[in-house]
Amino acid sequence: MLATLAVAVVLVVYRSVCSASSSTTRGATASTSASVRRLLADRCELCGSSEDVEVHHIRQVRPDRLPAADLYLFSSPGRMGKPIGEMRRFLKRVRPPEGTRYAILTTEAAPQPDKKTGQMPTEEEIARWQRVRPIMNEILQQAGLVSVAEDKVYVTGLKGPLEDGWQDKVEAFAARITLALATPGG
Repeated sequence: MLATLAVAVVLVVYRSVCSASSSTTRGATASTSASVRRLLADRCELCGSSEDVEVHHIRQVRPDRLPAADLYLFSSPGRMGKPIGEMRRFLKRVRPPEGTRYAILTTEAAPQPDKKTGQMPTEEEIARWQRVRPIMNEILQQAGLVSVAEDKVYVTGLKGPLEDGWQDKVEAFAARITLALATPGG
């Protein structure tokens, strides 16, 4: 179980893709964002209140009017190796105070073995075609934000499911954010 955050305010902003023909109402990014919220929440044991963690779809908030927070968590699915266009445009308009801390959690296509050789791509090869987090980091750092954590959860098929053990991966990510918030200056 994670230690709860003391007086820290975390704002989670995500963009999720969900097929209109899908029976699910939540995409993979929404699932991972909801898990982070649950893990970071300073939750009351009686009423379940989690006032210090806010979760918003990017269509619910304006990037130029984000509520003040100690840390912003941005979560986006990848599309063709980049963050989804709506998230890129949103991040380009985000303007919190310089030095504000942020974290990134993405859902990305799982690497597949080469069809001819059957070999899995190397980390270097994956980094060439999977640029979701580097692009998001570049945009946010140009705006003066400071990165404290980043991670990815692989989506194993075109429309899911998430990789095995994704909950453990998200829990470890939330623990890194908790540690960064407990450390002055992140």
